[in-house]
Amino acid sequence: MSTPQLAGVTANRLLTMAVANLRRAYPIHWTRHITGPDQLVPHHELHPVFAGSYDWHSCVHQTWLAARLLREYPDLPDADNARDVLTSLITPAGCSVEAQFFAGDEGAYWERPYGWAWLLTLNAELADTPWSLGPLGEVLRDRWLTWIRDARLPIRVGTHTNTAFATGLVLDAARAQADSELVEACEAAALRWYLSDTGYGGYEPDAVDFLSPALTEADLMRRVLDSGEFGHWFEAFIPDLTSVRWQVLREPVPVPHPEDLFGAHLAGLVVSRAWGWRAVAGALAPDHRYASLATTAYEAHAAAAWEYVFGYGYATEHWLGTFAAYLALT
Repeated sequence: MSTPQLAGVTANRLLTMAVANLRRAYPIHWTRHITGPDQLVPHHELHPVFAGSYDWHSCVHQTWLAARLLREYPDLPDADNARDVLTSLITPAGCSVEAQFFAGDEGAYWERPYGWAWLLTLNAELADTPWSLGPLGEVLRDRWLTWIRDARLPIRVGTHTNTAFATGLVLDAARAQADSELVEACEAAALRWYLSDTGYGGYEPDAVDFLSPALTEADLMRRVLDSGEFGHWFEAFIPDLTSVRWQVLREPVPVPHPEDLFGAHLAGLVVSRAWGWRAVAGALAPDHRYASLATTAYEAHAAAAWEYVFGYGYATEHWLGTFAAYLALT
């Protein structure tokens, strides 16, 4: 089972969109805890590298999108322009300013864990490229280790604070960089948080979900358990997966308003569920009673995944291309 690679024209369209997002400073969504008027400074002064694409985390993963597309398709028509833009944004001076922010008090929690996870994913992607995050990657790696080693409980939601999704991204990045300390911390947290989970009873989806709490958890656990262990864990986790109750998880969710900022989340949910079902199907033994179901669910979601990537305005275009490309390229 595989996901078809991007066609060249689609890859270039995604690259062009990513670069436009990186250079677009407004509109912006920026949530901070302000304790005095001296902290009322423009976003780009604290975040000169990741100031575009509506919010910091979207800018980070749109940068990942551009870098990943350049690695996979170095000769795209707009590749040279994309390289120039990345070079202009990812500078030693800019990364130093970003690192100083995350080394401060606010940096201990701001954009945790979703933004941190994408930053560490980007940091791994930039290995063996002309660009380096330098101290910014080091600071957030240390912040991640401090946080995850002390986090006793997970966060089981379908939005940015979901701990399983972020930990899966960081675990992949750590393995790619042979960072055994980071790998061990992520694996230990996954087992601490989720190994004993049985009889999942959540109601999915919520109106603002772009992640499935159930599938992101399963996607993380298949990374830390062998196939046999995962099969037993997954069956105990959702023992009634074939029931009508879980039709809402097995089939793509309708997306009535993809042009709306929150309606766009449901478009992302279709894509991220495709990752999740693909991961589950690939981890289960072929004769597992859920293997065929997972494959069918993956195929249904993958078929619908690209429907909302283009043509629905900035609500989707500032971030959804990353999710679609992640499905196609990983």
